[in-house]
Amino acid sequence: MASQLEHAMEGLIAVFHQYSGKEGDKRKLNKRELKELLQTELGCFLETQKDASTVDRIMQDLDADGDGEVDFKEFVVLVAALTVACNTFFWEDT
Repeated sequence: MASQLEHAMEGLIAVFHQYSGKEGDKRKLNKRELKELLQTELGCFLETQKDASTVDRIMQDLDADGDGEVDFKEFVVLVAALTVACNTFFWEDT
């Protein structure tokens, strides 16, 4: 039986690949795929962002190798940063 963390990792991988490769490289997210993932999977996060260029900035920040796409390693950086921010927000007051 898989642990809770193993299920979380499996879910992270599944979500990435659900959106990647709809266009072009199946192992990367282009800007449109990233935007769809963010809007669908992290809609509450984007609702708080009023600036229309939010996805552009996220794409630029994540695209460490400068190829114009976000690979899985780059995507995990986003998830890790958001997870740390959520942990700080929800657990710092306890």
